This record gives sequence, C-alpha cells and structure tokens, in this order.
Amino acid sequence: MTAGVEPGGEVVLIGLGNPLRRDEGLGLSALRRLTERVPLPASVRVVEGATLGLSLLDHVEGVERLLVLDAVVTGGAPGRLVRLEGEAVPARLRRPASAHDLALPDVLALARLLGGGPRELVVLGLEPASVEAGTGLSEPVAAGLDRLVEAAAAQLRHWGVAGCTS
Repeated sequence: MTAGVEPGGEVVLIGLGNPLRRDEGLGLSALRRLTERVPLPASVRVVEGATLGLSLLDHVEGVERLLVLDAVVTGGAPGRLVRLEGEAVPARLRRPASAHDLALPDVLALARLLGGGPRELVVLGLEPASVEAGTGLSEPVAAGLDRLVEAAAAQLRHWGVAGCTS
C-alpha cells in the first residue's frame, strides 16, 4: 500500500480523446504531460483511454477514485478549465463532443448497475476551440495544458496520492 492512499483506495487516471480531431486529443496530451512531470506511485493506474468507449468498463468498475482528463464542451471560452464531479459528470456530458463522450456516461451507468461504479469521480478538461479533423491542439487549448496538468496533480494530492508534486 502506498502512504496516503487508503486500503482498497485505488486511483485510476484516464486520458480520453482522438488526436486526429485537434483539441479532441487533449486528454491524451494532458495524460502524457502529467506522467512525464509527476512521479506517480503504483497505486495509480494510468490508462490511455483514447476512444475506447464501453471497453473502459474494465478500468472504472470497482475503483475507489476515478480521474478523467478530456476536452469538455460547456459553451465557455476555448481553453477554459472545466471541472465536473460525481453526478454532474453524466448529466453534463449528455451533449457529446465526440463518440467517446457519449460512451463515458454509459460506462459509468453500467458500472453502477453492476454494483461497482467509482466512489469518487472527477473529470478535468479544457473547453475545446476546434474538434475538426487535423492534428495538434489549438492555441488556446495548448496554452491551458499546463493549467490542466496542475489541476490534475492537485486532485491527486487531494486524494492523498503520495509523491504527487509538480
């Protein structure tokens, strides 16, 4: 057991997105930057979820804490930091930005039906500027990437993940 994380308190960190649709690849970019900068202990399971959809069930079922990094459409200014927690996640993601956004609420609902949804759920992301076909993050989203990574590191620290400094 890692100090700071309670027994059975596994933390799963998932980056979602499609890097072939500009800002839609944000979750994967943020996950990579976070794992390069922050020493994560073995108690944190890191998953490049990309656009796995219902295949994510194996990664969310029965976990204590789930942190998801993704582009999140709220209608705000491009690059704005977005934080969703608990029940606000499925309700807010009902209007999908892409195919995998629709799947996350479905995966969470299925995990709950099976009796094993995450006890704590946080989605952190940035408002996208462009989800058109192409590669690379837009300027406002690229400018907010470090802010998103710091927010993710802060959430992990809040959950007591040892050694999680940035």
